[in-house]
Amino acid sequence: MAQIIDPLPSDNSDRIVCSYRNVTSKIQIARITNVPNWYFERVIFPGQHLVFEAIPEAQLEIHTGMMASAILSDTIPCYRLRVEQGVSTSSQFIQAQVKNDEVPVIQAQVKNDEVPDLAVQKAS
Repeated sequence: MAQIIDPLPSDNSDRIVCSYRNVTSKIQIARITNVPNWYFERVIFPGQHLVFEAIPEAQLEIHTGMMASAILSDTIPCYRLRVEQGVSTSSQFIQAQVKNDEVPVIQAQVKNDEVPDLAVQKAS
């Protein structure tokens, strides 16, 4: 996964993909400050899902904001936010039959953390 803004230093080879969701009704700021030569900070709106790269030793600080202030509300080790990567061979794998030169259009409906329901339609 490429992080164009603020990439991890190149000497960190044990990168992991992490995931965090803001399940509150308030704006949050996610911050990692314990990795040398790297500073990571993102604003996360209510309901927003953040996917990022980090090292297992990193600590994600969650600051919950009010109008003009924010308090440190949680510190989460990034190894606990790790997303397992791999190819699924179950029903989550999408196969579309394409006839002639038709291009399939794939629509997904996602609710919370459920696996999306997918529908393939003929492109118009």
